[in-house]
Amino acid sequence: MVNLEADLPAPSTERIAVHVTGDALRQLRGGHPWIWDGSIVRVSAQGKAGDLAVIFDDKRKFAGIGLWDPHAPIAVRVLHRGSPQTIDAPFFADKLLTAYARRQRLHDDPHTTGYRLVHGENDGLPGLVVDRYDSTLVIKLDSPVWVPHLHTLVEPLIELTDATRIVLRASRRIIERLPHVLRDSPTVFGAAPRGPIEFYENGLVFEADVERGQKTGHFLDQRDNRQLIGDRCNDAHVLDVFCNTGGFSVYAAAGGARSVHSVDVSHHAIKATQRHIEINCSGLGFDARHTSQVADAFEAMTELADRHQRFDVVIVDPPTFAPNTASVPAARHAYRRLTSLALELLATGGTLLQASCSSRIPADEFHALVTGEIAENDMKAINTIRTGHAVDHPIGFEQGAYLKAMLTQVVPARR
Repeated sequence: MVNLEADLPAPSTERIAVHVTGDALRQLRGGHPWIWDGSIVRVSAQGKAGDLAVIFDDKRKFAGIGLWDPHAPIAVRVLHRGSPQTIDAPFFADKLLTAYARRQRLHDDPHTTGYRLVHGENDGLPGLVVDRYDSTLVIKLDSPVWVPHLHTLVEPLIELTDATRIVLRASRRIIERLPHVLRDSPTVFGAAPRGPIEFYENGLVFEADVERGQKTGHFLDQRDNRQLIGDRCNDAHVLDVFCNTGGFSVYAAAGGARSVHSVDVSHHAIKATQRHIEINCSGLGFDARHTSQVADAFEAMTELADRHQRFDVVIVDPPTFAPNTASVPAARHAYRRLTSLALELLATGGTLLQASCSSRIPADEFHALVTGEIAENDMKAINTIRTGHAVDHPIGFEQGAYLKAMLTQVVPARR
């Protein structure tokens, strides 16, 4: 097992004095968790990633404190604002306890053992994600500022959750800054996993590849939406596009679907989907006919439409289409194109669930894009349900609201 306290350098005792623009101060006081490098007027030292940055206002009074990264567009990830605060092990332990308490309902539910324990900025720990898969925790670092502080996080996490294993995930840029012992072994506590970690989601069985899978091994944020659509799939023919590891497909089958067709461009994703369908069918006794297809989603939907295939339920849950501001116009077009293709595949009176995880496209705009495309196809949406983030993915600032979905029945506009 990796000894984090021995293998990682201790956090620096240096404090970087950071002076920022008036606009940055207003955003800081409004609750925004980031200070951008372009908002910095001057600093007292170059420092290194993970140093504490003390933010001062124009009268040289304390305004906030956060973790410093001199080499990133987000120069400071804010931990505290207002009155001065000591940032130490008890501070981080209290943040983790607060995050844990917000999810008490999930902790107490034996039918759901996979969920997000820490949601970064939205739990006051910007750049840090912790996901739980049964007794395995996965710490995902979105910034190198957390590397010097890892050893202060592991002990309280173990005490809170009785975890038997903690695995570290990070981007290549961050991994390259880790000591070799951590690069070679991502397991920082407990025994390294010998394969995927099995966990429950609303009583259904899934497996998370916590070392190599996307994100931390499973997309946990759609759990409630999967349950919502599963309840509407009895005796239905279902299409699950961008299926990833088959979350929606499994819920559809468990909900009594007659058939489920899963589409994803990744061979690995389709293999995982097939595995999840198999283990749930054998364990729970449902027997939906399942087919799968490795293909680009747009091409697959076009091909299915050309073959005059029709489905009672169409699920469209793509990856983000707007990773930056410049990509927003193309993302709008892509969402409308997906809606149009889904409508060609929907049986009369069928149900559409379309989702977006692009934070740069607000929920109201996304829903207007979908309903606008429905109207342009001379159809209308009825019995519509709009959903957002589950309890384990709380929203603490405007840009933190990325997930939105629309579940609706689509009928002809003129009857």
